[in-house]
Amino acid sequence: MAIKIAEVEPYRAATHNKGIMNGVDAVVIATGNDFRAVEAGVHAYASMSGQYRSLSHAEVQDGKFKFWMDIPLAVGTVGGLTALHPLVKFSLQLLKHPSAKKLMKIIAAAGLAQNFAAVNALITEGIQQGHMKMHLNNLLKLLHANSSEIERAKLHFQNKKVNFSELKKLLHRKK
Repeated sequence: MAIKIAEVEPYRAATHNKGIMNGVDAVVIATGNDFRAVEAGVHAYASMSGQYRSLSHAEVQDGKFKFWMDIPLAVGTVGGLTALHPLVKFSLQLLKHPSAKKLMKIIAAAGLAQNFAAVNALITEGIQQGHMKMHLNNLLKLLHANSSEIERAKLHFQNKKVNFSELKKLLHRKK
């Protein structure tokens, strides 16, 4: 139902598609492709019907869950930064030097996975709660918290907004 809402409600679709593009852009940038061109093409595609719509779709048919999206991608694996930038070369090596067609599938899968995780958070604990958990975990790592401090902080912030200065006080840190 959350996906169906994003298919018909432009404001929900904008947030929904932003999440998809978080996954898409990460791979596009890592592989030395032009994320601005990909963003422009994908958002134009989402508006193709005359109304901005969700890029992803879901259905249950014959007891099977199907989750998919179709997006236009213009990416390459040869030329440009692919041979020059060391991190781009590493990313393509990590992906086992995919063809452009295979890279498009990897990029789309990353966007779809990001969307699935966001929709799951939205319909279970809530997206904001999920972001706050992630934020708390990152801050705890930054402060080198031990396991008992982590448990204490998670209990403390269970129903509160995560705040760095409050976390430092709780852990008795000066950093």
